Amino acid sequence: TNTSAGAFSLNAQTRIAYPKGNAALQKDAELLAQYLFAATKVRPAQTSAAQGRNLIVLSATLKNNNKEAYRLEVTKDRITINGASAAGTFYGIQTLRKAIPQTGAQRLSFPSVTIADQPRFGYRGAMLDVARHFFSFEDVKTFIDILALHNINRFHMHLTDDQGWRIEIKKYPRLTEVSSMRPETMVGHDASKFDGKPHGGFYTQEQAKAIVKYAADRHIMVIPEIDMPGHMLAALAAYPELGCTGGPYEVGHRWGVYKDVLCLGKESTYKFVQDVIDEVVDIFPAKYFHIGGDESPTVMWEKCPKCLQKAKDENTDIKHLQQYFTNRVEKYLNGKGKSII
Repeated sequence: TNTSAGAFSLNAQTRIAYPKGNAALQKDAELLAQYLFAATKVRPAQTSAAQGRNLIVLSATLKNNNKEAYRLEVTKDRITINGASAAGTFYGIQTLRKAIPQTGAQRLSFPSVTIADQPRFGYRGAMLDVARHFFSFEDVKTFIDILALHNINRFHMHLTDDQGWRIEIKKYPRLTEVSSMRPETMVGHDASKFDGKPHGGFYTQEQAKAIVKYAADRHIMVIPEIDMPGHMLAALAAYPELGCTGGPYEVGHRWGVYKDVLCLGKESTYKFVQDVIDEVVDIFPAKYFHIGGDESPTVMWEKCPKCLQKAKDENTDIKHLQQYFTNRVEKYLNGKGKSII
């Protein structure tokens, strides 16, 4: 609703107020100051005193069952953004940010208005496939900035695939030494043409933790994906004993589905998967853990005595051996307080 109470003028004396000792709202205030500075070159000072005029006041006391709801009020004297949580306040900040004209003007005014808003969907996600094409640490932060602008609250990070392994696992150093780099990449959709350029990269565990923190500061939860039991060719290139034939394998340099997958007949495969999960869950606090699970051909299992025996032992058949694997991995993740996707 528009009101006729005049406009709020942003200037060098404008201050941003947040409740003293509230770390989440303090972070919201810092980010608002950055957004205003980037657009106008005015960087308002931050204060815990909410008295007086020429203030942008942040709070998180809105009564609403939707914890991401907010109310934004603009009057001549102040702008008030009240969320049902610090996340709700942050979405109000994004609305204010999007109201800034893209002129670079240092003096700007916001018309008097009251906006009451809340998201229709609780889970608003975007996925970045860093496995097929590596994105640098700085690029990932830029991507998170874009998600924040669009009120996205889940960042699905696709960390491993046939064409590359992107997360450091300390127990298996060859996953980053070997699996993170492919010799070349097919050009477009033509599997007979390759570019001849090595491609790869990975995130250290420290970098991954920094990505999680950077996203959390913007009220975004990072959900990791470690694809299994298919899409594991990059891992097989480093640890060929994880496959049914023992290799040799090389990191995938074409697109599509590969027939070489994890061998489900060896206990050592489950040990590997659990070790990887142990390190990944320590980095990503999200409730969800994505294990992919698609495009896993059974052709190698059908010829593998160990897999045939495992299917027999579990009273199933080769076509359903993946179900045994998935159930087992799910139980392991549930034991760590995670739900699988």
